[in-house]
Amino acid sequence: MSLSLDELRHQIDEVDSQLLQLLNQRMGYVRQVGELKRQSNTIIYRPEREKAIIDRLSATNQGLLSRAAIEAIFLEIFAISRNFELPERVAYLGPEGSFTHQAAESRFGAVSEYMPLGDIRAVFEAVQTNRARFGIIPIENNQEGLVPETMDQLAAMQDLKIAAEIPMPIHFAFASVNDRLHEIKKIYSKDIAFGQCRRFLDATFREQKPELVPVDSTSRAAKLALNDPHAAAICSHIAARLYDLPMLFDNIEDSTDNFTRFLVVARDFKSQPSGNDKTSLLARLPHSDEPGSLVTFLQDFHRAGINLTKIESRPAKSGRNFQYMFFVDLDGHIDDARIKPVIEQHADVLQWLGSYVKLC
Repeated sequence: MSLSLDELRHQIDEVDSQLLQLLNQRMGYVRQVGELKRQSNTIIYRPEREKAIIDRLSATNQGLLSRAAIEAIFLEIFAISRNFELPERVAYLGPEGSFTHQAAESRFGAVSEYMPLGDIRAVFEAVQTNRARFGIIPIENNQEGLVPETMDQLAAMQDLKIAAEIPMPIHFAFASVNDRLHEIKKIYSKDIAFGQCRRFLDATFREQKPELVPVDSTSRAAKLALNDPHAAAICSHIAARLYDLPMLFDNIEDSTDNFTRFLVVARDFKSQPSGNDKTSLLARLPHSDEPGSLVTFLQDFHRAGINLTKIESRPAKSGRNFQYMFFVDLDGHIDDARIKPVIEQHADVLQWLGSYVKLC
């Protein structure tokens, strides 16, 4: 015999009460862990530990929840737990409602204190001066490539390390207070977003063509559209939520493979090996303008069986023409037995940027 609606709701209430009791029990253990960490001056943010928990839960899951759902729920629990141990302030490339803000909340939850800052250098400086414990910045987009300013700041601020990476699909929403599309006269967004949502715009507005108004951020687009009944915004989900702007259409981008990789940076941070790590390095070769200098350097990694997943050059700004530094990503942790000797061999030209759990 099936249960009535009221009976089902009662069962849900019972489960919710059990969940609350178990979460409070978990926080009791978290408090004890925090006390031990403070005594031993141990790092509180452990992305490799968080990934191991999600992997274990997903592998043993026999219910209706998908891995993505498990991850979303437990990342929020982890964020609350960390703030229970030590309140976290997170700086990110603003403004509020940006995709970087969305990436920050995906890892540090709704309970952390956030600092939106105007440029990437300001995010690094906030972490450098201990005004923020962590900084979130974009490092690359698979459509647009690497972010040069992030690379320059990683090179300049050597006591800041990469603590984690956040790969995030970039989805745009079409949002407006007016659900009658024929009354939309303006659409606000960043100019790059118009190009990435061209097929949606052409299919949705076949006859009348609204004016496309470029603005400096998708969050500003949402703010402008909120106050104009004849306007809409192409914006991030978090921007629409931030300004209570109704989303009429979701995931309107042309490409389903638009990803941005964000980095979490922290001062004097070093994660523990997880068994599935990535290491980022900066190589300043003294004679990078000489033929074969890069190949000679890379051969040592090849002989050690180390898989290099990315090599990008950047002007070294040393005052000499054609001098470059090279950003290198490789599979493995700096403390791995086959990696450590190679890095030590080239210690005079290598800057270690961080080892962290590999997510992309």
